[in-house]
Amino acid sequence: MTSFKAIRVHQVERATNSQLETITLDDLSAGEVVVRVAWSGLNYKDALAVSGKGRIMKGFPKVAGIDLSGIVESSDDPAWRKGDRVLVTGCNIGELLDGGLAERARVPASAVVRLPEGMDLREAMAIGTAGFTAALALKRMLENHQHPDMGPIVVNGPTGGVGGIALDLFSRAGFEVHALTGKAAAQSDYLKKLGAHAVIDRLTLDVGSRPLESATWGGAVDNLGGESLGYLTRTVRPWGNIASIGLAQAHTLETTVMPFILRGVSLLGIHSVECPRAWREWIWQQLAGPWKLRHLDTLVSREILLDQVKATCDEQVAGSLVGRTVVKLSGDL
Repeated sequence: MTSFKAIRVHQVERATNSQLETITLDDLSAGEVVVRVAWSGLNYKDALAVSGKGRIMKGFPKVAGIDLSGIVESSDDPAWRKGDRVLVTGCNIGELLDGGLAERARVPASAVVRLPEGMDLREAMAIGTAGFTAALALKRMLENHQHPDMGPIVVNGPTGGVGGIALDLFSRAGFEVHALTGKAAAQSDYLKKLGAHAVIDRLTLDVGSRPLESATWGGAVDNLGGESLGYLTRTVRPWGNIASIGLAQAHTLETTVMPFILRGVSLLGIHSVECPRAWREWIWQQLAGPWKLRHLDTLVSREILLDQVKATCDEQVAGSLVGRTVVKLSGDL
């Protein structure tokens, strides 16, 4: 049986350790579709798993990587044929199932999405779960009546993949977008290239402590959780939406019911791992068409190989990286 390279995470006593290994398909979790992986991408979840800084995996050993794109090598499901160009994001790969940071992957047929017309395999991974999640936030906010006339959308954590893509997507959709960041001095020009109309220094912002502060934002995309999300609930304007995406700051939320019952603010949970398949397919079609990103070349700041993944994940967890990282496995086939 053909062997191939993969980033595999092992449990060592109460800790985890990742390494580049040579494995075979027999080492992988069950699935109907085998994919020769062309590209993957690094998300914050991947960085936590590979660096050992977070408990992302459900069972060990496990191949890391919640995203992949490539070409079908074999399939036990008639929906997929050898040679099909496909992508997989979320759907429990890299967590419950073996993931995409490998030269081969075996995945459930239900997780596979056909690569849309107008998008190549590298672009799919430049977008990855980060872009899909930002697009899901846009979908849910639009469905809940978010409109540019309601005021600016503030995006926190904008130097990360989700936040940066959110700037691009929401500005393209006609919203005024403001980037709220602790890296304003160093990254202001970068954020404006992605579509930010204004860059606000989070380190000098007076977040206040009252149950309701001045209504400032039409809506928000929150990547941080914790104190930052609490601040947003107190400052979004009546009927605005907050898309809750991440917990890079904290998993806690301290607020009151007052923003929800006195301003009609909606807190929308964005769960990209197991969203309905129809949504998943529709969003990828949008990202290849009317929502196609305008600044992807700016967003993708690194292209690395599999043996560089561990070091890059350490940098990502440390907060020293900006934008998206794509991992080249076999490249565009």
